[in-house]
Amino acid sequence: MVNKNRLIALMRKMLRLESENPPGNEYRLAALVKKELKAISLKVKTYEFAKSRPNVVGILKGKVGKQSILLTPHLDTVPAGAGWRFNPYAAKIYRGRIYGRGATDCKGNLASSLEALRSLRQDNIKLNKDIIFAATVDEETGSDKGIKPLIEKRILKPDFCLILDSDEFDIVVAQKGLIHFKVKIFGKKAHGAYPDRGINAIEIASRIITQLKSYKFKYSPHPLLKKPTINIGTIKGGDKVNMVADFCEFEVDLRFLPGMTAQNILNEIKKIIKANAKKFKLEINGLQKPSIIKKDNPLIKTLIKVNKRLRGHFRLKGSEGATVISFFNEKAIPAVATGFGSRNQAHATDEFVLIDNLYKGAKLLEEFLKEFDKVEAN
Repeated sequence: MVNKNRLIALMRKMLRLESENPPGNEYRLAALVKKELKAISLKVKTYEFAKSRPNVVGILKGKVGKQSILLTPHLDTVPAGAGWRFNPYAAKIYRGRIYGRGATDCKGNLASSLEALRSLRQDNIKLNKDIIFAATVDEETGSDKGIKPLIEKRILKPDFCLILDSDEFDIVVAQKGLIHFKVKIFGKKAHGAYPDRGINAIEIASRIITQLKSYKFKYSPHPLLKKPTINIGTIKGGDKVNMVADFCEFEVDLRFLPGMTAQNILNEIKKIIKANAKKFKLEINGLQKPSIIKKDNPLIKTLIKVNKRLRGHFRLKGSEGATVISFFNEKAIPAVATGFGSRNQAHATDEFVLIDNLYKGAKLLEEFLKEFDKVEAN
């Protein structure tokens, strides 16, 4: 059975291992996960697509093995940053919470899923389906070193996938698409006292940004998702205060709804840039399509059933942020996301997770695996 004290100890051990991305320091946490999986006799392999950034894959073979389900949390976190009340790597327990960078996103899900697997093994539960467990790197910066190549190279080819990257037991059934892009504007240098002799790239960039922020998207509303958004994440340019800036670049995070296409959106963005800049470059750094998961999906039906049985509070919801659901959908692999983090804590200063969530999450996940094993799905 799920052991609460063991789960807490594992969670605190994980939180003390920094795995910030950037730069991508997941190797110590990956080594711990590998050790935990081997301790419960899973067949374990690691796959690296960048030096010292191992993805850990473990397999628990089923009695029949005709079908498989993948459980996948991620190893990396965003940087801790400054301003914390509690040390982000001390794993402080306070008032029923464990504090630390990654507590909710996503080390809590990682710890709960490992405890659920350990409980199954200790109780000698033999399932028919194979369980594949993949703890991956690089989720916070696009998954190019993690889940994406694992899928593309067919290292992971499950029949079903449960992504562990959500909060409060909610089940993600719709997700916005994502475009990350960088705009580089090129101008002409001149002395700051004679700006008319130059072409100021910063001023051009500011006009483009203003027009992008006021652009009216064409879209059909979705009941579980907010309207499309644009966020200017970074900007830099110029050499010196008394010079006309001959370069400026800025990065954009754009989220769009099901029914919209990335190509149409990018075409409109290029029109805005071309109307303002004679010389520019547009670089696409990340792209994920929107996702809609049908409610009769057996993963969703089983999650709902188990949540109701255990009296968990949950919602069917849309995700404004990008999970790795879309990568599986592109390969026609049914995938949904759930998780046991605490609401509004992902990426927050003084990030925490409720201990009760971790414990209930491990128990729910164990029951889900038992119940889903009975599902005869095509």
